Amino acid sequence: MSILSQTGRIFRKGWRALDWLRRFLHLIFLLLIVVLFVAVSATDQVFVPRSAALVVAPQGTIVDQLSGDALDRALSELSGTVQRETLLRDLIESITLAADDDRIRALYLQLDGLEGAGLSKLQELGRAIAQFRESGKPVLAAGSAFGRDQYYLAAHADEVFMHPMGVVLIEGYGRYIPYFKSALDALYIDYVAWTAGEYKSFTEPYTRDDMSAEDREASSVYLDVLWNAYTADVTTARALDPRALDDLADEFAAALASAGGNAAQLALDRGLVDELLSRREVEARLTEIAGPGDAAAYSGIGHAEYLAATGGIESDADASRTVAVATLAGEIFDGVQAPGSIGGDTAARLIRELREDSDVGALVLRVDSPGGSAFASEVILDELRAFQRTGRPLVVSMGSVAASGGYWISMTADEIFASPTTITGSIGVGALAPTFPRALERIGVSIDGVGTNALSGQFSQLRGLGDAADAYFAQSVQHLYTEFVDKVAQARDSSFEEIEAVAQGRVWAGTHALDSGLVDALGGLDAAIEAAAVLAGFQTGGYRVEYVDRELSLSESIALQFAVLASPVLKIFDLRLPWSEQLDSLISAMLDPLEYVGLHNDPRGLYSYCFCDVR
Repeated sequence: MSILSQTGRIFRKGWRALDWLRRFLHLIFLLLIVVLFVAVSATDQVFVPRSAALVVAPQGTIVDQLSGDALDRALSELSGTVQRETLLRDLIESITLAADDDRIRALYLQLDGLEGAGLSKLQELGRAIAQFRESGKPVLAAGSAFGRDQYYLAAHADEVFMHPMGVVLIEGYGRYIPYFKSALDALYIDYVAWTAGEYKSFTEPYTRDDMSAEDREASSVYLDVLWNAYTADVTTARALDPRALDDLADEFAAALASAGGNAAQLALDRGLVDELLSRREVEARLTEIAGPGDAAAYSGIGHAEYLAATGGIESDADASRTVAVATLAGEIFDGVQAPGSIGGDTAARLIRELREDSDVGALVLRVDSPGGSAFASEVILDELRAFQRTGRPLVVSMGSVAASGGYWISMTADEIFASPTTITGSIGVGALAPTFPRALERIGVSIDGVGTNALSGQFSQLRGLGDAADAYFAQSVQHLYTEFVDKVAQARDSSFEEIEAVAQGRVWAGTHALDSGLVDALGGLDAAIEAAAVLAGFQTGGYRVEYVDRELSLSESIALQFAVLASPVLKIFDLRLPWSEQLDSLISAMLDPLEYVGLHNDPRGLYSYCFCDVR
């Protein structure tokens, strides 16, 4: 083990101890809050007004799975530092229920808090909004201003309102990432990279100062797919000319000048919004439709409160006819990880529990991951194959990204569904190692010593990797790539040559992945669930859908219960920890670099990962 690894391990253990101490102190605070709560009052029951608008106001990023374990979320709830994420499933379920609820008179999309979402998620949510409109109830959207993702949802409303001082700014899709080679050279740090696959590019930010021609080519293709899908959906929903968004982008400065610099008026003139209204005017419009509320200008209920009041969508089907839906979202790491990341052991245990549950007749795996540890990906794949050997169907529903390791854990499915805008493929392998001998030499530090054989010190990052280390990574990466392609060929009932032609680490959009035989069909989660039910022999509507997650630990369960009980007390007494948010931010800022070292923990140092984040 190198000195760097030993040092990193010491720091990580120290930080983990401090983090657990912080969590323990928070739990003590929770106990005090519960005591106060018992002395004050009982929790108020949420109810749906007789006439109300369903308010869908997503906060932060729309995700398939919330990040962090239940304990962290409970503590954050009390300290006022809740993770800014909104669960896609909750949004869709509330909209679906509200369409048939006579108490809900309208759907109100308040989009100021939305910070981003993958296009495939926006499309699924857009379909739910379109289905709500079929009920005949109005859909209104409002915002202080609209960015690209906010406007996609707004475009699906009957009417779009924007503040008179707002702007609609649809920048399109891009992939711009920082490249560090010159900075690393200035610090005399060398990154050694090994890749297999002509288009495998996740090591490039550390070894180049610009995007390679191969990465530029592949990125341009899938970005065009996303943009074409976005513009088609938005212009159709708003009944605009198909070129409307491209024309506005191409002549934005001149168009803004023609509107006298008034961006809101420009949006109105181009038909992007229907009216320019202040917030009070929007509330007045909602009051006309949904009626006045007790504490607000209009009667409304948020999507989370609505689900809590209604109990969500329930099924009376026999429990033995269950389609289980398990979500694996985030980067893939070895071992046990909290939700928002995929731990090889965590995911394997969850799948094993489903395999041992005789009521589960089929499994739908929702994958939203850019990959990560190749070892952990294989651990998960082994468990999925064990599930299939029971004779029950496995169907994969790809989210916004299911690439590299995300494809690795998807390949074995009986059927793979992807959105046309899913980013997938990236079948390739790489390894990356920083070395520091030049940096140490600059400050007068030299490394010397003696070992017992020729392999001693070959993997030292301080001394510099030796020929044997270089051979290990180079040959291991190539071997694993060949194994990856071969596994895909067997899973997809194809030849090695056919899969390698579309592999090479290249990223594909869902439409092209279908053409290449990497996925079976285009469709969202609902289509995947229906397919799994058919494969299991369930009649239409004669089955239950159960969304599953790992079981909570005792401490997490207690913390969640305390959070539910203590929340009203915090509102009554405004009991907050003024230092908590700053402390959490400080810890996160200091912990992030150590977490990177600790979490990227493939036992062999080999990764199937895709830097395919789209902005």
